[in-house]
Amino acid sequence: MRRRINNLISVFITFFKLSILKILHGSDIKYSLIERFSPNVVVELNRKGRLILGKQVRIHSGSKIKVRKNGTLRMGDNVRINYNCMFFCRNSITIESGCEFGPNVLIYDHDHDFKCKDGIKGGTYLSAPVLVGENCWIGANSIILRGTSIGANAVIGAGSIVKGNIPAGSILIQKRELM
Repeated sequence: MRRRINNLISVFITFFKLSILKILHGSDIKYSLIERFSPNVVVELNRKGRLILGKQVRIHSGSKIKVRKNGTLRMGDNVRINYNCMFFCRNSITIESGCEFGPNVLIYDHDHDFKCKDGIKGGTYLSAPVLVGENCWIGANSIILRGTSIGANAVIGAGSIVKGNIPAGSILIQKRELM
């Protein structure tokens, strides 16, 4: 019973947060009536950033979603994001329906441009879209970098660093040597 009450409270808080973002950003944010974010989930949407959520997106405590100017983050239906995940979007991140993320997953669609004259301080970035196909499982502590495309039904093992194309139905495990 207590769990149901907490879930209802989370749904109401999420609706309130997303409604405020809707007032501030208008058509740049789209969501269904019932989404469930834990109360301390951070959602930042810069001017001209777009956030599009499918039905029944669930995001747990400590997670952060940051969409910067001209970036677009899309999540399909029934996406589940575990504790302390962070998605940082300057270009495009698309997460298709049915995906699940373990705790502490990071997704970046950009890197600092170290070749520019001012280095990190110059605030210039290299960016490329990120796509996570339908029904993927991304294991705990994984990092997905710019320009990555993960095909439908793929599994990314815990602690993986992913860049490039991962075919549909693949299982990616990055082995580590013990010291």
